[in-house]
Amino acid sequence: MKGLAYLGNGEIRVVERTKPTILATTDAIVKMLKTTICGTDMHILQDHVPTFTEGRILGHEGVGVVESVGSSVTAFVPGDVVVIACITSCGTCSFCRRGILSHCSSGGWVLGHTDDGTQAEYVRVQQANISLHHAPKGVDLNVLVLASDILETGLECGAMNGRVQPGASVAVVGAGPVGLSALMASQLFSPSVVISIDLDENRLAAASAFGATHTVRSGSGTVKQVMEITNGLGVDTVIEAVGSSVTFELCQQLVAVGGTIANIGVHGAKADLHLENLWNRNIMITTRLIDTVTTPTVLKLLESGRLNPKGLITHYFRFQDILQGYNTFRAAAQNKALKVIIDFD
Repeated sequence: MKGLAYLGNGEIRVVERTKPTILATTDAIVKMLKTTICGTDMHILQDHVPTFTEGRILGHEGVGVVESVGSSVTAFVPGDVVVIACITSCGTCSFCRRGILSHCSSGGWVLGHTDDGTQAEYVRVQQANISLHHAPKGVDLNVLVLASDILETGLECGAMNGRVQPGASVAVVGAGPVGLSALMASQLFSPSVVISIDLDENRLAAASAFGATHTVRSGSGTVKQVMEITNGLGVDTVIEAVGSSVTFELCQQLVAVGGTIANIGVHGAKADLHLENLWNRNIMITTRLIDTVTTPTVLKLLESGRLNPKGLITHYFRFQDILQGYNTFRAAAQNKALKVIIDFD
């Protein structure tokens, strides 16, 4: 089979690999239908993820058809169309029982990280009973790809960790796919003010289309503009969705007394924490790796139409053109790219 491997030093290449087989009774082999390119993949290419094993197949999101299952897999049979969770979980270890599936003692972020991922014609999914989800009928498969990761990331790591409340104010720093997902997820909790902050006017326009009440182009006047919007109070929830020291420090300037900074971004370098300004402001700072505990909820929201993220998808490529897809995603601002779908059909 063919798959896209990261070979180190920023180099990616479509390689020929042996088709995966069942190695444990809890495994499933899935024939991929669709996958996508994630910002986390770009962090891997920038060597921001030291635990990544060079030579691995990239990708941790996707939709496919079950081809075969191990003897302990009871929830799925060959022919089932499934959404692949980006987090692999056993459901029984101490972390899983606490709802921290991302740190499962025999799983966690495995796909496209420590094991071959979904940017290949076939993938082995471990702990398939929990790590796969039946695709709801009637929902566009392209949209279902987004239910592997970014929609839950926005909900769990952004809105839920950020303690978004009815009538509250929210600022999302970064209007890329994950930031826009956090913006959409925040609206499920009925805040009165939702501010999107980014350098890119095209992405700010997308944020407005997804329901931002205000947009602010990041720059020297960002803090002043947010304070004007919030009557000098700052925002109750600031969601960091970039992963840079500059944006994390900006969040500290925007948060209101008693507010929350919810970090989503993948940070490849240190960021300063200004306790000299924050020690007496009763704020909370949260970090989280997506746990995919909300995937059943997200799938219901997609099925009902309550959540409609299709506008996040801006580009489509066949798998044989995946390198072109990466080039498009790398120059996202120039190409007005958000989510790039890779199609295996």
